[in-house]
Amino acid sequence: MTRFLSLGEIMVEMAPAPENPGLYRLGYAGDTFNTAWYARRLLPATWTVSYGTVLGEDAMSDDLARFIGAQGLSNDALRRTPDRTAGLYMIQTRDGERSFSYWRGQSAAKLLADDPDWLDQILADRAMIQFSGISLAILAPEARKTLCAALGRARAAGAHVAFDTNLRPRLWESAEAMRSGLLMGASVSDTVLPSFDEEQLAFGDASPEDTVQRYRASGATCVVIKNGGAPCHGWSETDGTVTTTPPTVARIVDSTAAGDSFGAGFLAARATGASLATAMTRAAALAAQVIQHPGALAPQIFETGEPA
Repeated sequence: MTRFLSLGEIMVEMAPAPENPGLYRLGYAGDTFNTAWYARRLLPATWTVSYGTVLGEDAMSDDLARFIGAQGLSNDALRRTPDRTAGLYMIQTRDGERSFSYWRGQSAAKLLADDPDWLDQILADRAMIQFSGISLAILAPEARKTLCAALGRARAAGAHVAFDTNLRPRLWESAEAMRSGLLMGASVSDTVLPSFDEEQLAFGDASPEDTVQRYRASGATCVVIKNGGAPCHGWSETDGTVTTTPPTVARIVDSTAAGDSFGAGFLAARATGASLATAMTRAAALAAQVIQHPGALAPQIFETGEPA
């Protein structure tokens, strides 16, 4: 199997136009979509990379479906539903800091797990499946259980399931629901990709080792902890404990998609046979390049082939 699938929500993005601060520019992004976008550029052409989500039947959803396909991603895991549309968020910048406002009450992606038969169909025969904490947080509590049950079945059938915890506390009903949701996601995953500052917030971890141990106990066979510019800690059943140091970045332009691109770099490397240390190094190198460009998607770094 050489089929990669990311699951989640792609949203309409309204960002200030650099050339005219009084205007906004339309774009599309989302954490798992960003990972799929980078994975498509890193994996060999023999791999199919798909994005799985639910869209409405309106004109904006049509545009999103076309955009997904235009990025080299397969639309074989899209479902359409009436009376829903895409979620939207707006970026505002003040003194160089970005803030976000969200409108996702009618987001079709919130129905991602409402059709269990469809879920089983799109998850079947995938080599690797990636989802995130946001993929879970936007769902109703029972739907989270449905999605995780389907992912567990896909894992049992041979798929490698990867979970980027990607914490957004405001999306969850409570701190306890958030912690339970993260552990449930980890329990059906082979690889877990948390961020240490978020684990400190959610669980009070004193060290990366605490994070590794929790997700090992949940059933993960590989845990890699993103930690900004600090050393990256990883563990897997086959490679043991590994620590790598990310490249130094003199000037960060935009940290958007740093974690999403790290995940893509890591999973693409592992999917093509790289060791844990090599995959961590490649992932950090990609993320270091991404944060030196504006926006979530940085095609510039691929213009001369694969990123260095």
